Amino acid sequence: MNDGLEEHLDALVGKLDLPRKVRLLTGESHWRTYAEPAIGLREINVSDGPAGVRGPAWDNGSPSACLPCPTAIAASWDVDRAAAAGRVLAAEATRKGVDVVLGPTANLQRSPLAGRHFEWWSEDPVLTARLAGALVGTLQRHGVAATVKHYVANDTETERATVDVRLDERTLREVYLAPFEHIVRNERPWLVMASYNAVNGTAMTEHELLDSPLRADWGFDGLVMSDWHATRSVAAASAGLDLTMPGPGGPWGAALVQAVTDGLVSEAAVDTKVKNLLRLAARLGALDSVTVTRTPVTVDVRRELHAAGADATVLLHNSRDLLPLAPERLRRVAVFGELAGSPRIQGGGSAEVRPTHVVSPLDGLEAALPPGVQLTYTAGSYLEGDPAPVPPEMLGAPVLIRWLDDTGAEVAREDRRSAALVRLGADVPAGATTVELTTRIVPDVSGTWQLGLSGAGRIVFAVDGRTLLHDDVRPTHDGPGAEILTPPVRTFDVPLDAGRPVDVLLRQRMPKSGSAVAIRSRAPRRTAAEELAVAREQARAADVAIVVVGTSSQTESEGFDRANLSLPDGQDDLVRAVAAENPNTVVVVNAGAPVLLPWRHDVAAVLVTWFGGQESGAALADVLLGHAEPGGRLPMTWPERGEDVPVLDTAPEHGRLEYGEGVHVGYRAWLRAGVEPAYPFGHGVGYTSWELAGVHSGPDSAVRVSVRNTGSRPGKQVLQVYLARPGSSVERPARWLAGFAVVRGGPGETLTAEIPLPPQAFQHWDAARRDWAVEPGTFEVSIGFSCADIRGTTSITVHEE
Repeated sequence: MNDGLEEHLDALVGKLDLPRKVRLLTGESHWRTYAEPAIGLREINVSDGPAGVRGPAWDNGSPSACLPCPTAIAASWDVDRAAAAGRVLAAEATRKGVDVVLGPTANLQRSPLAGRHFEWWSEDPVLTARLAGALVGTLQRHGVAATVKHYVANDTETERATVDVRLDERTLREVYLAPFEHIVRNERPWLVMASYNAVNGTAMTEHELLDSPLRADWGFDGLVMSDWHATRSVAAASAGLDLTMPGPGGPWGAALVQAVTDGLVSEAAVDTKVKNLLRLAARLGALDSVTVTRTPVTVDVRRELHAAGADATVLLHNSRDLLPLAPERLRRVAVFGELAGSPRIQGGGSAEVRPTHVVSPLDGLEAALPPGVQLTYTAGSYLEGDPAPVPPEMLGAPVLIRWLDDTGAEVAREDRRSAALVRLGADVPAGATTVELTTRIVPDVSGTWQLGLSGAGRIVFAVDGRTLLHDDVRPTHDGPGAEILTPPVRTFDVPLDAGRPVDVLLRQRMPKSGSAVAIRSRAPRRTAAEELAVAREQARAADVAIVVVGTSSQTESEGFDRANLSLPDGQDDLVRAVAAENPNTVVVVNAGAPVLLPWRHDVAAVLVTWFGGQESGAALADVLLGHAEPGGRLPMTWPERGEDVPVLDTAPEHGRLEYGEGVHVGYRAWLRAGVEPAYPFGHGVGYTSWELAGVHSGPDSAVRVSVRNTGSRPGKQVLQVYLARPGSSVERPARWLAGFAVVRGGPGETLTAEIPLPPQAFQHWDAARRDWAVEPGTFEVSIGFSCADIRGTTSITVHEE
């Protein structure tokens, strides 16, 4: 960065009058800030992350690389893997002209019911901080800004725009602020996003936490932006919020100019905000007067995402060592589950991208199995999810998009090869109030199809001239952007003949937020009983049965929380039916959060692939056949029963959500309750075995751990270091993660890792002094392969100084 930058930025601010300065503090559109030619400032383009980089418009015609979800990356427990994800995002952002990626999320998986669980890294603040921080640092080293969000305690979707989260100061500091603090202090992020919710009675966009500890204690010198439509009033301008998004509307603008004129907000506060925006622009190369050299990034995206998917896969158990499969012993492999053919590669909501391609589990196995192995497939049961947009291969004509004004006159038109459309705010053609999609569908099989649509507003839907819907359709869920993020779906049973085209029309009178519509279809199906009968028959005839189960878009998505932890109806029955016919049954869980596995003792192996990105099927095939190690370890606890979960609530009472568990979140709460989960935090097994060979603690609070690969294959192990303070005068977790390291080695090899334990791992927040404190004495240091699988202990004595 140029010498004298701060003085230069002050000079640029001084060239602007008050209205021009205030104008810069609200977005120019949904995804851009204003340019200001008078000072050589161009617009700044932002894009959602972290599953991928969509681009400067939601309905971007350019596909995006779809990464494994953050929970999957966290399951690798590998800082280098998170950094590699940052390189992919940086390359994608550069390719698409994006300056700011709206991620990563540093909130915690407080409850497994949280709808956005898949977008968060972990239930532990240390694991979240280290991995999210690695992604931030890598993005910014390549000249792309990261946005650490959602600051803070935005850990649920229910009433997320208005909920008031209540928690004590120690819990706030030690648990929920901890990941943000680590990232700010160590990676110097260029942006932080203030969340929708309130904390202890004050909206986060107006909260003193935006100044202290963020700037005053941690040294943050970047830009604080609002979540979309989270700014509630001009009062936020007196707090640490710098930029309100999106624009061009919002509560600032002329109202903020008047507030400054009336002396309610100081012009110095406005100047500080503008300077923070210009500092971001300088870092991005968006100021003509500041030269920035961007480090080029090159990455083999497909190879990286393939490897990331395998490294994220968690093998929960592997009875009889069925896995890895030996292809030379296989004659017939039977695959089951809708998700095997059409996997969920990403969670629903604002982070969704249009992938370049998708490798399904079926695709991956078909490519990986030798030619002599017969591969069969049946759905076995049906997910009650939404029908997908009509696939391009079924479109007998391009989709004609017509934009109409209030009189019905056409103001713009376009052709496309996609039956889904999203246009927000300023991206809608000027004057358009209605959008109309028409196309021709050519079914490939005869029978009763489900044809329908997704979208909110005044809707007309017709097939071959017959109107099936003409009504006002309201969003199913509440909250900001519900009509865009989770638009309602309507379907109709329509008999169709193979090869006979039908014309379809969808017309929407758009909500103010814009348009998110799609023409959807689902092919004829067998009955549930017929599917199960076919599944049993195929399972009996196979050497190995692979069942892919998981969540649907109705059960796991941004915008709402889950009702329970069960798999959607029919999937447990499918697993039991297949396992009853074939003892060599492998279950693959395609979900972003824990689900209940009531049949887990009845199957030979269980793998979790999460929302594994566009290469998830190829990664799964590699793991099943032993070409890759299942490298994942659980970044959260998986329960045996829903009622066992110590912290489950996501629903506010009278607008408040009490974090009454305090610092006992995730595995800490499980250990405190003394209840054994199905699979503990940190759990996962590979294709080899390991033993602890030695533990040594040094005077610098580092722990040296040696482990030996005692198996016959190369493998990976995650060394986890936990602290405890027996006899403490301070209420503490029974055990808490302090550090970790990944080791990889061949058969018989002994590997050593030195794991530093930072000073804050031994500290607690003293609410009376409002500062960090150390309780002198001996801390127990436990080294394990999960929070419950402790293999060795040592101790470290800490002095007050």
